[in-house]
Amino acid sequence: MLFEPLATPSLQLANRAVMAPMTRSRAVDANTPNALMADYYGQRATAGLIITEGTSPSPNGLGYARIPGLFNDAHVRGWKLVTDAVHAKGGKIFVQLMHTGRVSHVANLPPGAEVLAPTADACPGQMFTDAQGMLPHSVPRAMTGSDIAHAIGEFTNSARLALQAGFDGVELHAANGYLIEQFLNANVNRRTDGYGGSVEGRNRFALEVARATAAAIGGDRVGIRLSPYGVFNGTGSFPEVEAQYLALTQELSGLGLLYLHLLDHSALGAPPVPADLKNRLRAAFHGRFILAGGFDAATAETALKAGQADLIAFARPFLANPDLVHRMRIDAALNPVDMATFYTPGPKGYIDYPALSA
Repeated sequence: MLFEPLATPSLQLANRAVMAPMTRSRAVDANTPNALMADYYGQRATAGLIITEGTSPSPNGLGYARIPGLFNDAHVRGWKLVTDAVHAKGGKIFVQLMHTGRVSHVANLPPGAEVLAPTADACPGQMFTDAQGMLPHSVPRAMTGSDIAHAIGEFTNSARLALQAGFDGVELHAANGYLIEQFLNANVNRRTDGYGGSVEGRNRFALEVARATAAAIGGDRVGIRLSPYGVFNGTGSFPEVEAQYLALTQELSGLGLLYLHLLDHSALGAPPVPADLKNRLRAAFHGRFILAGGFDAATAETALKAGQADLIAFARPFLANPDLVHRMRIDAALNPVDMATFYTPGPKGYIDYPALSA
């Protein structure tokens, strides 16, 4: 099944293999996508669906060094290079909208931007900056009601710009401890107003972003990524986690979103998402369902045949193997990953991984 096509309401996918979003930090000039990035994504266009690296809808969300944005005309022009490269090879591509929230340092932000979060608690740990190396995360300002409304508007504006840039749709990044999950996670969100304090309150921001984005570009062009039981960026489990994510998924399903992308970090040492919860989330969501986290071709095939998902996402295998779909189809060996070049500027460890034909 992995190599069979899949029809969705808004696009036809050549196979069930998804290239998962991976931060690569190559947007070196004013967070603007470039020709090098177009080469990188174009090389991987045989994926059934590409989901780009996390891309900020706001100057305030550019927390990491050199991550791309999508909130001005230059960003649209840069991303058009990427979408044209992918579409020229028959591929499909969504942009992942990622506002970093408190996972940030002011040294990485453009002039006039600020670090915002649900509450004024700094993210544990440190953040790399090009100017000063590793530094503790900056202390955020707690978002007011007007800040929240403005951020929702930034997501919807970015979604509209995504279509102008030629993307087939957008994925909302509500995982890995970034802004949307900062509202979702009870260990981070200590608000006592309508955006915290309960399952409904913590889910509210995610649902308002999803509702507004779907209204702006159509639910059939919107997906969302979730990571219950993830521990990245100071998140972690909490007593109501399963009830909350089930309620969230039911409401997301009612919005008519194209897909739900569920990430299990256990392959990298985090607690696993329980199989029963995965099954209940799958049953609660009526769109397409993507599973991600430590899959290879064999385990992907097993999950698809068991009806656990419609698509399977692969991260590092796609990074090191631009022709991953072909390699999996013929059971060929995979290139090793060069972790030292994950976030470095330039082509090394980015566009120089060889395909089998080379």
